[in-house]
Parts: sequence; structure tokens; C-alpha cells
Amino acid sequence: MQLEGTRIIVAGAAHGIGAGTFRAFVAEGAQVAVLDIKDDLAREVVEKANSDGPGQGRYYHCDITSRQEVESVFAEAVSWLGGLDVLTTVAGIQRRKRPEQFTDQDLDDVFGVNVVGTIHTNQAAFEHLRESGGTILNIGSDGGLIAMPGIAAYAASKGAVMSWTRATAGEWGKHGIRANCIVPAMKTPMTDAGGADGRSVYSTVPLGGELGDVDDDLGPVMVFMAGPGARFITGQLISVNGGLAMVR
Repeated sequence: MQLEGTRIIVAGAAHGIGAGTFRAFVAEGAQVAVLDIKDDLAREVVEKANSDGPGQGRYYHCDITSRQEVESVFAEAVSWLGGLDVLTTVAGIQRRKRPEQFTDQDLDDVFGVNVVGTIHTNQAAFEHLRESGGTILNIGSDGGLIAMPGIAAYAASKGAVMSWTRATAGEWGKHGIRANCIVPAMKTPMTDAGGADGRSVYSTVPLGGELGDVDDDLGPVMVFMAGPGARFITGQLISVNGGLAMVR
């Protein structure tokens, strides 16, 4: 087991990329605290993974847009874990509109979860990692690298997340913290709801012509990036996208 004894927080694991990442971590023996606001879905994911083992998960309700709530839940989760080795922030939302149609509420919602939520969780993790080091994995998007129709606000938010991740890697490296951004192109409820234009973009994936599978294609990469084999990788965009956006 590659992650036996590793103590991990996953923010956003009720479905999609987060759920697949959580399953992969537990399957490799990690102890994982799951943060989300979709209580029933997240608890179901945790209970199923716990029954399969060999790792273990526990669910905590947490709205990552609230700094106070993040700090409180992190303290509780880290106490249960007995420390912290890895944070993976997956939580994200999307609004599908033309660029000129985004309202202030759309922007508040998208940037609140995707950018502010990532910053809150990263900052909270830093306080628990600064003495002994560890790993932060954030989630970027090909939408932040190439033009994709209908997701301009989401694309802008993911561009911010990728820039934030590089900046923290540069500044927190002295504490032994490595920060990387995973750029996945996976079939999830979010991509299913992306609309016709989105599906036509995703159908151009060079490797197979379709999006990847969260468990088969992304899970093993997340395990590697959370583990000791990636100990000298930081500040990188790690694309797991079948060649969708061949840019650096």
C-alpha cells in the first residue's frame, strides 16, 4: 500500500474527481478526512470506501468559502487524523453562460468556491504543515489554459488557482511543503452538465476521443502525487487529460 499511515484531508469528495480521489487514497491505506457540504452524498461515499478498506475515512461538513468554518473543521479533522501530511482541494463549481452574461452572483459563487475556498483550505493546511512539511494538491483545468466555450468565469477561476499554486510552491518550499496543481479531463457530473459545446470540445481528446475515467485514469496519479515518489515535484501543472490541452 503506497499511502499506508498517510494522513489526508480531501475538500470536496461527494462525487466526481473528489470521490474518485478519496477512494484511491483509502484503497492505498490512507486515513482521510472528507470535507463537503453535500452531506448525504459524501457520507455514502465515505461509508462505501470504509467498507472496502484498507484505509479509513471520516466525513465533516464544511463550507470552504467560510474561513472560520474551514479553520474550525481543520482543527477537528487534524485532531482525528493525528496530524496532517496531505491536503487535496477538489471542491469546485461551474456556471455555463456566454462571457457577457455572468452576473455578480455568478462571479461570487464561482470565485468564492474555486478560488477563495482553495486559498482558505491551503492556508489552513499550511498551519499544520509548516513544521514538518507535506503536500498540497489543488485542481486546475484545461479551461484555464485554452479557450473553451461557455465557461469563462470557471476558466478565470481555475487560472487563478493554478497561479496561486505556483506562488505557494515558491514561498512554502522552505517549509518542506510542495504544492502542485492537477489538471484533469475526466468524465464527471460537472462535465456531463457542460452542454453541447462543452461535449464537442471534450470529444477532441486525442487519446481515445473522450474524457478519462476518474478511478482508472486519475486515481493512480493522485496517489503518486500524494506519495513519497513525488517528493521532489513542486510548482507544477500535472495534466491528466489525454492530451486535450498540449500546452505548458
